[in-house]
Amino acid sequence: MQHNKQIRAVMVGCGGMSRAWLDAASQTPDLEIVGLVDVIEEAARKRAAEYNLESAAIDTDLASVLESTSPDAVFNCTIPEAHTSVTLTAFDHGCHVLGEKPLADSMEDARMLIEAARKAGKLFAVIQNRRFEPGVRRARAFLQSGAIGPVTTINSDFYIGAHFGGFRDHMEHVLLLDMAIHTFDAARFLSGADPVAVYCKEWNPAGSWYDHGASAVATFEMSNGLIYTYRGSWCAEGFPTTWESDWRFIGQNGSLKWTNGADVQAQVVAATGGFQSTYQDVAVPLYDGVDDVAGHKSLIQEFVTCIQTGTEPETICTDNIKSLAMVFGAIESAETGKRVAISW
Repeated sequence: MQHNKQIRAVMVGCGGMSRAWLDAASQTPDLEIVGLVDVIEEAARKRAAEYNLESAAIDTDLASVLESTSPDAVFNCTIPEAHTSVTLTAFDHGCHVLGEKPLADSMEDARMLIEAARKAGKLFAVIQNRRFEPGVRRARAFLQSGAIGPVTTINSDFYIGAHFGGFRDHMEHVLLLDMAIHTFDAARFLSGADPVAVYCKEWNPAGSWYDHGASAVATFEMSNGLIYTYRGSWCAEGFPTTWESDWRFIGQNGSLKWTNGADVQAQVVAATGGFQSTYQDVAVPLYDGVDDVAGHKSLIQEFVTCIQTGTEPETICTDNIKSLAMVFGAIESAETGKRVAISW
């Protein structure tokens, strides 16, 4: 397929999150939104007016829009419970799919969708937008340089007092299911390691405005013997972290700290022999990439290019299922109180 082929896409799900997608789509060369679908037709019409998409097909039924527009791709911005049916409908009509996280609302459906994508010969990727932020790219490049030696331990803290209102207040496993996948995926991306097993404790602190577990601690055994510990809460008032979490990476020759979204510091061993080694501060170079640190925009532009060139997106389903497996492994451990082996 030629690199400059115009890619035509239908957006499904026109709620609040669709704005980030449509903002990014409007800045993506070679991309045209030809349809908007939502169970509430007025929501689709509202987005069409906001983004000057009056010529786009608008309907509550995805299949009819796909039949009338014959697009190359479907952007699945629906609620998690609808991800599977929307993705299967898209494959049935010969479309590639870029979907909101999570990939699916169960591991069984995730595996089924990956097989459906393989049979259809279509791309299926997940919009893990927080991979495409300057801080995470900067930290990863430094870790890959080997400056602190092989990484043995990773800790991340996520603490935000998030007063959403609405459906999240009543969700079971609200932190693990709705937010932790971003942090778990970042841990995989930063470490280059895959999950092996997890032990997780989930609870709802006294005074919580959520109905169910809004706090969790999870310890993951990762490949290469690495241990990753996640601590998080969505009802922690005071000293909030950023959405990117605060991180510490411990290597055999030093440590890296990434805090407040942009503060990246490193120390390495300068001399040994005493009770404590002496340490030397090491500069962490700024990330010099331009095209791949713009969140949704980076992902959507990458996806369009992959359709055009026959290449594979970074967040392809066969890789992203490993992050999803961390979420469902943590939930199973929280429910059973046992260490859970992770598979995908």
